[in-house]
Amino acid sequence: MVAPSFIARAALALTIALGGLLVAPAATTAAPAPAAAAATTQTVGVTIGAVDLDGPAIVEVPVTVRNQSTAALRKLTVSLRGPVGWQVAPASRSVSGAVKPGASATVTFSVRVPARRPGFQLRTFTATAAYRGGDGAGAAVGTRVERSGEPMANLAAAFNNTGVTDESATTAGNFDGAGNSFSAQKLADVGLGRGAEVEALGATLTMPDVAPGTADNVASGGQAVKVSGSGDALVLLGSGSSFGATGTVTVFYTDGTSSTDETGLPNWSFQEADAHGATLVASSVGRNRPDGYGDAAYQYRVFANSVPLTAGKTVDFVVLPANSALHVFAMGLAG
Repeated sequence: MVAPSFIARAALALTIALGGLLVAPAATTAAPAPAAAAATTQTVGVTIGAVDLDGPAIVEVPVTVRNQSTAALRKLTVSLRGPVGWQVAPASRSVSGAVKPGASATVTFSVRVPARRPGFQLRTFTATAAYRGGDGAGAAVGTRVERSGEPMANLAAAFNNTGVTDESATTAGNFDGAGNSFSAQKLADVGLGRGAEVEALGATLTMPDVAPGTADNVASGGQAVKVSGSGDALVLLGSGSSFGATGTVTVFYTDGTSSTDETGLPNWSFQEADAHGATLVASSVGRNRPDGYGDAAYQYRVFANSVPLTAGKTVDFVVLPANSALHVFAMGLAG
């Protein structure tokens, strides 16, 4: 039997990697086999039933293990984990007898659901089946993500940072956490003025059409934003306020599936322009400081980067990385 600690590590890794199937049957992935073991084809599936998030309440959640291998499952044990801090009972359930090829077994867990929190929430549940026989993998994992609330209507609704100010009124800016900001005049000089259209990585993006000195970008913090349409890639326009402005973008599609990818934007100055795989869009001269325009010896830059989309699917909404050093001025689809 696979050691419990090994199963827990497999479940955690796959929860992170697969953290986004939106209220859809969970994908099933084999736990990594020991290096010396032969590769197996996963034919044991784990599906988590719907979870009612209308708390506070204790709800029953079924987990089904389907055996589509050519051998029976023996010593089957199933465990379920909810979001951090949520109580699930019991910790695991054992299935008596063997589960024959083509058959399935369902066990039920009690989940204590807390009161709903305001705003948009994604709640991830992970079930792990440990067994002998079957496809020989020893373990299979299924995830389910439930959604409550609605994404923000557009990127502008998520603006929470002031990154551009007028040179005559600089004190409202705080792009970098130290009170500094882009100069509206210098950005306009390089084609990034208020409401300007920008072509980048195959997408047409629009700079925020807001007055300098007001919120004009998203300091990324896991916000969910509606983005409708289809294409080859999601393109982000912005810049970093640190050298580590990176994170995971999750794209949800109208069919309930999702995809994830890593992205990043270089620091607005003093970092390689292609850091994190980004593309330089424009460089402006100097920046606005709390005491006025200055630092004219240096360039302050805006970049683009993209994440691929699943072919043939329509985007429903996007969850931005949880890293406030990554600032997004605009977002759009390419292809």
